[in-house]
Amino acid sequence: EYNDSLITFIDTPGHAAFSQMRARGANSTDIVILVVAADDSVKPQTEEAYNHAKDAGVQIIVAINKIDTPDADIEKVKGDLSAIGLVPEDWGGDTQMIPVSANTGEGISDLLDSIILVSEVLELKTNHAGPAAGIVLESGVKKGEGAVATLLVKKGTLITGDLILVGDQYRKIRSLKNFLEESIESAPPSHPVFISGLEYSPNAGDEFIVVKDEKAAKALSEN
Repeated sequence: EYNDSLITFIDTPGHAAFSQMRARGANSTDIVILVVAADDSVKPQTEEAYNHAKDAGVQIIVAINKIDTPDADIEKVKGDLSAIGLVPEDWGGDTQMIPVSANTGEGISDLLDSIILVSEVLELKTNHAGPAAGIVLESGVKKGEGAVATLLVKKGTLITGDLILVGDQYRKIRSLKNFLEESIESAPPSHPVFISGLEYSPNAGDEFIVVKDEKAAKALSEN
């Protein structure tokens, strides 16, 4: 929570899930924060992550991290990023590049301000009322809970007891948990939520929708 806004961060250390989501045409994020170390500059994985974000058509903000280290060179990072197509605003481009230190906390509020500003410019809005829809962020099998998944609600509000169709399976939601693993009754848009009791693990990037009854779920599932 920051300045009366709620920002949900999805950390993607590996880029495989991101590629899958892109390949399925499901856009998981509104804004991509590309983290580049000030002492390491652009690496192959930086370029890979940038290409994924570019292909998905998502707005990018660069966080230049580790500015507190002795070898930090912010201008070199800006130059290297410009070479791959990300030109900073202060060089006449359209990419915000925010120097930060995860270690000391310096610049973090500037980064959050930047995210809020970009979201206002992009007019990111969605419907909070009505049945929920969104995507699967990750899934797996958990002892005692069976097939589980972390969902991100994109529109509407997900409520305990809702019947959801995810991939080609449909299930009634027994329980919802937030990112702190606390039980919750409902999840509005931009909220990541953990569900259990699925028949099998869905794929990362699968879309889910809430359906009104089993008849509708069955028809959609067969389609």
